[in-house]
Amino acid sequence: MDLIDRKIISELQKDATLPIAQIADRVGLSQTPCWKRIQKLEQSGVILRRVALMDGMKIGCALTVLVGIEAPDHSAEWRERFAAAVSALPEVMEVLRMAGDMDYLLRVAVSDMAAYDAFYKRLTDAVMLKNVTSHFVMESIKATTAYPVDTLSR
Repeated sequence: MDLIDRKIISELQKDATLPIAQIADRVGLSQTPCWKRIQKLEQSGVILRRVALMDGMKIGCALTVLVGIEAPDHSAEWRERFAAAVSALPEVMEVLRMAGDMDYLLRVAVSDMAAYDAFYKRLTDAVMLKNVTSHFVMESIKATTAYPVDTLSR
């Protein structure tokens, strides 16, 4: 990826609804070469998808919970069951396999404590877990989906 590609990525991370003409102008290209670069970034898997970001509070997901999971077993069979179980739970926004004291970290979005309790029961019924630790988010100070892309010339 060259500087122009990084600038395109930076602009799309800020606002994926920008017209090609605006993106092209901001990165110093004409429209056709800019569009071709965007298509190439999509085809190569750099751009995975373009989505709308929501305010969880305004759509009924006021409570975010970070859930630490310790696995009872590290076999391929258990990992597959676990992956299938968490993938089937729509409240799970993200699943990270970790190094250290916990094996997995889940970011879960629910409406309230009762909804989290129901989620917890479905999760623990779906797959055997050694330990589950829940951390309730009180305030989000910074949240972004944008990766830090170096847009300075080198």
